[in-house]
Amino acid sequence: MINTAGSNSLMASSSTSGNNAQSPGLKTYFKTPEGRYKLQYEKTYPTGLLHYSHGKTVTQVTLAHLKGKPMQAQPQSSSGFGVSSGVRSAAARLLGGGNGSKSLNLVGGNGGSKSVSSATSRIGSLGVSNSNNLVGNSNFDGKGTYLVFNVGDAIFISDLNSRDKDPVKSIHFGNYYPVCHAFDPDAKDGHDLLIGLNTGDVYSVNLRQQLQDVGKKLVGALHYNKDGSVNNTRCTSIAWVPNSDGAFVVAHVDGNFYVYDKNKDGSGDPSFPIIKDQAQFSVAHARYSKFMQNPVARWHICQGSINCIAFSTDGAFIATVGRDGYLRIFDYKNEHLICGGKSYYGALLCCAWSMDGKYVLTGGEDDLVQVWSMDERKVVAWGEGHNSWVSGVAFDSYWSAPNSDGSGENVVYRFGSVGQDTQLLLWDLEMDELVVPVRRPSGGSPTFSTGSQSAHWDSACPVGTLQPAPSMRDVPKLSPLVTHRVHTEPLSGLIFTHESVLTVCREGHIKIWMRPGFGESQTSNSDSLLGSSLKEKQSISGKVVGSSYK
Repeated sequence: MINTAGSNSLMASSSTSGNNAQSPGLKTYFKTPEGRYKLQYEKTYPTGLLHYSHGKTVTQVTLAHLKGKPMQAQPQSSSGFGVSSGVRSAAARLLGGGNGSKSLNLVGGNGGSKSVSSATSRIGSLGVSNSNNLVGNSNFDGKGTYLVFNVGDAIFISDLNSRDKDPVKSIHFGNYYPVCHAFDPDAKDGHDLLIGLNTGDVYSVNLRQQLQDVGKKLVGALHYNKDGSVNNTRCTSIAWVPNSDGAFVVAHVDGNFYVYDKNKDGSGDPSFPIIKDQAQFSVAHARYSKFMQNPVARWHICQGSINCIAFSTDGAFIATVGRDGYLRIFDYKNEHLICGGKSYYGALLCCAWSMDGKYVLTGGEDDLVQVWSMDERKVVAWGEGHNSWVSGVAFDSYWSAPNSDGSGENVVYRFGSVGQDTQLLLWDLEMDELVVPVRRPSGGSPTFSTGSQSAHWDSACPVGTLQPAPSMRDVPKLSPLVTHRVHTEPLSGLIFTHESVLTVCREGHIKIWMRPGFGESQTSNSDSLLGSSLKEKQSISGKVVGSSYK
């Protein structure tokens, strides 16, 4: 782990290690049937390093687990540069920065002036440097679990298992803002972190390289959609394609997402056809004068912004939610719509898959959480409890029902949601216990005490259709298990780990809530616990992982 005990003046902060100062009125714990979740520590940015750009973006958090790998370093002359992590560093050469492609945009130099290609005209403003002549951190051991989050014009990296509040690394982009990011723990060539900017530019980098370098610019970066050559609108969401060996998807505010392959060359002229009908879904594959260029495909999803994209664990399906209020679920390989439907009001802002691929969560401007079934291809439950827009949803794949016997019968799913009302809500979804509303006979009582099952449940929705929002009386209603105000600012996301629940607010403050039974004595073991890739978790309460639909 990086030792952050010796912070320099650039990282000086009034906070100290393990400082859990809470705002008045906020409790440091919340209770669930299985026990108490306790606020263990917080993460944030060094306030002295921010400027006018603070507040122009919404903070998102990516959990990045670096598995132990042998690190090769060759000592060089020491450096007098300041270290953003506050660590006393020695020079080191870094390996594993490239992906084997000779013509990708590896640019600039951390103190050097040589650029590799002509596609580097903005290296000064975008803060990218080459991997040559790097000054490294000799104390970094090449493994650990980190939080990558954006605030203003910077990306910050914090050590999850350290009680230090300040990050161990900061990367600055000048007048441009990182707005989304994603990490691939199984990347084969070292480039495991994606960063999308408000300009539409996209970078892939080696997270280890960033942590070993003492500078405040990206090192060894591969540059895609340079200067908005393919799409000059803001990136909104970015994701690696599971089990794809280097493919990733970038969504934009204009309703398009693009498929890239990091094993191919940098951006060229894709020659995509003009979109004739903005309201219609379409997929176009690039026609290049030369092969091996990016992006490889454009998916036009909707008219208006795509707000979030999420892949099923096996990579078979991709879900999108957008400004038009629709959830859309696609067969990714075969490039066609499976199902989807509309919110009750306004835009949908977030979505997430269950680990077994059977359910999709959505949240948005109608203040509700909806649960979609892949088997039924429709909404099977909705949850009411937030007082404002729902900005983040996630299934807790590490939780299992206390009375679960692992047989797979009567599976209970735990999921969470956060909103602009500053609240964290936890929910339990037990399909066998849901009370399905019934259809009222003509002139019957509105109490649903008589009559047959609601028409909403007559059959699964046809493949390839988008459904209107069903009547709320036709869909079972969920009530939250826990409602807890966790921040003073609107929330933007949450993450479940083996030991904790992480919540993050729009302004860049992260809180780590330890699960019952986990505390300070267990934190030293969290590397091994968090190191298991999500795809290695084979079940939720005994169910086998694997997306499916009827």
